[in-house]
Amino acid sequence: MTIGPERFSLTANQREDGSLCEVFIYWGKHGTSSAGLMATYAVALSTGLQHRVPLADLIRPGLDQYFLPNGHTDDPDIPRVRSAVDYLARRLAIDWLPYPERAALGVYTLTERVRRWELAAGLRALGLAHLSIRRASRPALITSSTSRMVAVKSRRIAASSGSAS
Repeated sequence: MTIGPERFSLTANQREDGSLCEVFIYWGKHGTSSAGLMATYAVALSTGLQHRVPLADLIRPGLDQYFLPNGHTDDPDIPRVRSAVDYLARRLAIDWLPYPERAALGVYTLTERVRRWELAAGLRALGLAHLSIRRASRPALITSSTSRMVAVKSRRIAASSGSAS
């Protein structure tokens, strides 16, 4: 997979019971700082998994981490990310966590995000905004221009009303 011009390789292995047990991440030239940091992150995740730490607890700190490289990916489920760690956390959540756990983390595939926005827009159009779906603690990354405008407007309204997050 790629994030901007950078190429990454992610391998996830499972136990006999089907649960995730180890993760390998390859990025860049062997011996570089970035490759070493990603390999160390993979070892930390794998160690936690081998000690049966829940995947959601392991990936939660990586969600929305912001650093380079970031931006567009070639993954249709995750079209934009804030960093390689953000991508890894989202990809592992999508592949290994059931929907309710992912939703609690605010991790959705592109299709699920679009469906959520359509449902919310339909409820508003029917005058049932008070029944609107619960918003995740972090804003989801949206790629369609209409949804992006709605997301930006909702953030501006929240910011201007003085709500703290």
